[in-house]
Amino acid sequence: MLGKKKQKPRRSVGHFDTLISSRTTIEGDVRFSGGLHVDGKIKGRVLAEEGSDAVVRLSEVGEITGDITAPHIIINGKVNGDVRATSHLELAENAAINGNVYYRLIEMAMGASVNGNLVRQDETSGLLTHNKESVLSAESDGEGKSE
Repeated sequence: MLGKKKQKPRRSVGHFDTLISSRTTIEGDVRFSGGLHVDGKIKGRVLAEEGSDAVVRLSEVGEITGDITAPHIIINGKVNGDVRATSHLELAENAAINGNVYYRLIEMAMGASVNGNLVRQDETSGLLTHNKESVLSAESDGEGKSE
């Protein structure tokens, strides 16, 4: 037990509060917390509640036309839009994404496809950009001055 960090228990991937069945089509944004399982079609954005530990799972028969933003995302269907997983993203073998994918941690099975950019989100990237700008401005301030 020495040297090991205690990890927050992950939400069970078998428990979903909301089910959108294969015979259902939703037009408009879907805002949720907890677990959302999609077998049907959504034409609109799928947004998890801010600060929640929400999970969205898109099955192999599901389809979302719009952006998805949630901490935990599991995709095995079709997405036409950007995907933003603030914690963990899993792309199963039937996943097909037409859009950019933003992630912190990603698992991608053989057969999954992404037609767009894969962009790793890192908490320190803002600091690096800020530091580069400071260095560049300091260098440009020093130009043209001679002693």
